[in-house]
Amino acid sequence: MSLIWQLRWFFRANWQRYSLTVTILCLIAVVQTKVPALIGGMIDTVVHAASNISIRPQFQTQLLTLLAIGLLVYILRYVWRVALYGAAYKLGYLLRQRLYQHYLAMDQHFYQTHRTGELMAHVSNDIQAVEMMAGEGILTLVDSIFMGCLVLGIMITQYSLPLTLMSLLPLPIMAFLVARIGREIHLAFGKAQAAFGDVNNIAHENMSGLRTLRLFAAEQYAEQQMQLKAEQANQANLQVARVDAKFEPVIYLCIGSAYLLAISGGSWLVWQHQLTIGQLTSFSLYLGQLIWPMFAIAWLFNILERGNATYQRIQTVLNTKAQLTSGIAEKPASPGDINIQLKRFENDTGIALLQQINLRIQPGKLVGIVGPTGAGKSTLLKLIQRFADPMQGHISLHQIPLPEWSLSDLRQQFAYVPQEPYLFSLSVADNIALGRPDATLEQVIAAAKLAELDSDIQGLPQGYQTPVGERGITLSGGQKQRLALARAWLTQRPYLLLDDALSAVDAKTASRILHNLRSNSHNMTLLMVTHRLQGLEHAAQILVLEQGEQRELGSHQRLLEQNGWYAKTWRYQQLEQALTEDENE
Repeated sequence: MSLIWQLRWFFRANWQRYSLTVTILCLIAVVQTKVPALIGGMIDTVVHAASNISIRPQFQTQLLTLLAIGLLVYILRYVWRVALYGAAYKLGYLLRQRLYQHYLAMDQHFYQTHRTGELMAHVSNDIQAVEMMAGEGILTLVDSIFMGCLVLGIMITQYSLPLTLMSLLPLPIMAFLVARIGREIHLAFGKAQAAFGDVNNIAHENMSGLRTLRLFAAEQYAEQQMQLKAEQANQANLQVARVDAKFEPVIYLCIGSAYLLAISGGSWLVWQHQLTIGQLTSFSLYLGQLIWPMFAIAWLFNILERGNATYQRIQTVLNTKAQLTSGIAEKPASPGDINIQLKRFENDTGIALLQQINLRIQPGKLVGIVGPTGAGKSTLLKLIQRFADPMQGHISLHQIPLPEWSLSDLRQQFAYVPQEPYLFSLSVADNIALGRPDATLEQVIAAAKLAELDSDIQGLPQGYQTPVGERGITLSGGQKQRLALARAWLTQRPYLLLDDALSAVDAKTASRILHNLRSNSHNMTLLMVTHRLQGLEHAAQILVLEQGEQRELGSHQRLLEQNGWYAKTWRYQQLEQALTEDENE
């Protein structure tokens, strides 16, 4: 019953629906208890009909009453099903909404410790089990208590107390076995749900990395891994089925024993003229009505244990707190400086990823961030967007430290283009307008032209309305990057962050795109992480990182004069470009 207590917030908010459902269920129970007595009376009427013709109208009245009860119960059942299951589906909707909002609010650390398949399992299977508790669980709870007590009272007061007690002798045995099986169900179902999450994980990874699997001819290995996880999930579900299968034999064995005792004892009472045949029939029918509450108790334990196991999994996720907390500072009216005074930032293992970085970025300027692979360039962009906080030092925007910003307002300041952009299964136009859904087609086309993508789109079968497929599978790597750039630029946010966003684009096209950005982004601050130094000649500042530390800082000309990493890499790339051009000629 602890799950019902944990969900009291929902039952309190929807008390009208549940009050109506409980009232109707109780009314149905009262009406249905009239049926056995009515049928018993009809049997006695038939038995005496041959000797007394005058009671035949009484039989017709009893028959019409029985039909009226059937019609009334049909209508009432329809009403309570709509009310009860409507409330259960509402609970599922609320829990899915809470989980989704929680997923959106979580930081990077959360997704490093929770796999996608596991999170999807919470939204699907886990919530379905909780929905069942809020629907069928409440039904079985009311029926098992009210219907059971009502029928039991009628059997004791209107028929025979000794016969009733004798018929119910199997109940204590059933209660003991049901409680024991319920505990087994709780453990087995929790393991089955976890195994289902593992299957979701590997299926998601294999589908996402299908191209890589094919390139390495690793389909057989992936299939073996999938079969292994599926077999583990199958065994976990089989264990649930084995435990679950114990319920019905226990119930029906107890029911059969109860009927045997009722018929045996009742026959003796009929022989002793203490009961009529009609009364024994009514008693047997009441015992049949008592079977459902008996079965409902067992089923209730099953539902509650399943729901409790899954709700605990859901609550564990919902109780996980984000490491980053949102501030309350309001968004300033105009762009301002980004001031980076970073002393140390390390990963979970304590290894320093960035340290000793001092950089001030003025609004409307182009700033380049370069360095060898693994120098911490992308990590710095993540810190600027506050996907993590430095251990020592601080980063401020508009002279306001990032932790004091509202996270939603802060993220709205930046348009970010990663090296590997994510595209949705929408049209080209919808993907470009993702960050600005109200954009007109003309604005979308203007963004595509800035990213040198318009001619490529015009060559697609349906132009801007061409679906890109899942993860943009119909587009090349360079087209994906340019589409992501167009999407970011269209938002017109104050700061545009390019994380090696033109790595899959040829040098000439990249040069034209950078020229377009400089010409059409006068009020936009550009932070450009790149391995290709061409295009940074006009940068206001260039930050050179090596092994997470700031090694050089200055303009293009100043860094060439220092003859450090930047100057050597610049000369090497210029020589490489000249040799490539000679080969093409």
